[in-house]
Amino acid sequence: MMDISKQGTGCDRFLRAVLAGMGVIVAASGAAGAQEAARQDPRPNIVLIVADDLGYSDLGAFGGEIETPHLDQLIGEGAQLLEFHSAPTCSPTRAMLMSGTDNHVAGLGNMAELLHDEQRGQPGYETFLADRVVAFPELLQDAGYNTYISGKWHLGGKPEQLPVNRGFDKSTVLLAGAAGHFDNVGANVRVPVASFREGSEEFTLPEDFFSTDFYTDRIIEYISEDEDEGKPFFAYLALTAPHWPLQAPQPYIDKYRGRYDAGYEAVRAARIDRMQQLGIIGPDITPWEFSADWPSWQQLSDSQRLREARLMEVYAAMVDNMDENIGRLVAHLKQTGEYDNTIFVFMSDNGAEGQDAEETSPDNADWIAEKFDNSTDNIGTVTSFAGYGPVWAAVGSTPLRMYKGFTYEGGIRVPAFITAPGRVEPGLRDQFATVMDIAPTLLDYAGVTLPEDTYKGRDIMPITGRSMVDMLSGAAQTVHGGDSHVGWELSGRIAIRQGDWKLVRSNAPHGTDDWELFDLSADPGETRDLAKAEPAKRDAMVALWEDYRERNGVIWSPDMAGRMFYSNASRHFELYP
Repeated sequence: MMDISKQGTGCDRFLRAVLAGMGVIVAASGAAGAQEAARQDPRPNIVLIVADDLGYSDLGAFGGEIETPHLDQLIGEGAQLLEFHSAPTCSPTRAMLMSGTDNHVAGLGNMAELLHDEQRGQPGYETFLADRVVAFPELLQDAGYNTYISGKWHLGGKPEQLPVNRGFDKSTVLLAGAAGHFDNVGANVRVPVASFREGSEEFTLPEDFFSTDFYTDRIIEYISEDEDEGKPFFAYLALTAPHWPLQAPQPYIDKYRGRYDAGYEAVRAARIDRMQQLGIIGPDITPWEFSADWPSWQQLSDSQRLREARLMEVYAAMVDNMDENIGRLVAHLKQTGEYDNTIFVFMSDNGAEGQDAEETSPDNADWIAEKFDNSTDNIGTVTSFAGYGPVWAAVGSTPLRMYKGFTYEGGIRVPAFITAPGRVEPGLRDQFATVMDIAPTLLDYAGVTLPEDTYKGRDIMPITGRSMVDMLSGAAQTVHGGDSHVGWELSGRIAIRQGDWKLVRSNAPHGTDDWELFDLSADPGETRDLAKAEPAKRDAMVALWEDYRERNGVIWSPDMAGRMFYSNASRHFELYP
């Protein structure tokens, strides 16, 4: 058996990944060889993988042109979730994921980076995973699971808020929401150096660090170290790819040279065609058109087209690398005999990111211009710090409206699947579900009873998500009944969903600063506002918003959305004219 598990240069990692994709067994560090793990505990292992800012149509199985064979194979063996919803941004989603409750209940009513003055110090706006909720890994840990996390935490950095105090036996995490992929450079001028923790201790990155490679290596190491214990494991691989800065090992970037020279419209049209062929969308669906504020490919100069193509090439390289690493993890579980007793859950934490890093704080543009080299030929290297802008993000969201930061479908409907041999009936699923449903689903599979009012002597809010187990097995047709309603609110942007009806309120220029009403059964692209044509339904949905607002302690005012930094994505083209 060839051992290609050791870390090395970008070229080494690329070769290792290619060999794994060809079927060569990738031996994890410390693995004793190909032998089936014998354990008496029949409960399933759980692997939860969260991608960061991955677009709805990016994966091959969702219509994308990026090469993702390992993910596509996993999707083909499981339930592909076409109507799975997150929060509009990352830390609120992660709070909902860990707690099975609304983000306003779980302590992330708003991101720390976006908090408004009137929200500071208020219940539900602690900006960390609050003690009023129980993190579901705590329950798995109590039930005898080994629990691991590797990657992005973004749910608090004080000692008592770290993963080791919220149910994880072993952890290596980035505390903040973003960082460099080759080093510890921070996400903005206010946090120029990112903080990492191994357990409760500060952690220094290895010299050959590349985020997705390293986080995957660490998860495989954790699983391998405890193989002889005979216990099931929960492994949370919280990737930071493909969040900006767009960076990838050079062989992956080279693989995509020239793939995006045809431009936004051509790539999007090809995705729509593949999505229709795959049954992701119907032939009569009207996709959302790009904002009139954004230039077409033909309106760009030659240098702008070259730059935009390069940005997408690096983004695709990051997704390709992510897929290869997931392939390594799958290969390890097959090698050790654990694959057939493992539940895989994959999702993105929100829609594609259309905002550039330069726009996340008033001083970031100057900091990036001074510290980094974002010339076209340098994009993707350790010395660059770039995002791919609003139009590529809209391509990633195809056929949905807008992207991360918005409560339109492009911001909250994300690629997701659940694969569990013998437990999940393979195929497409169009049932509505949310990230809050993951915790009760996984606890259901593990045979763990949900706590109600107290946990280890503290009062807690109950898990409000719903188990998807019956829907996934084919025993039930829905997860959420037609009369139930689910809401979203982030920094003033609102959505309420009941059945196929959706009410949205968002700020101009991408919203109307008023209520919009959509029938998603006929219009998932949210292209036809029915608020005036259906006033009774609009008013009924507004009443549901008020109910959601009161139940979850939402602090809101109509002008909040205009204060949010996700407001002027068109500046992408002003930064590099």
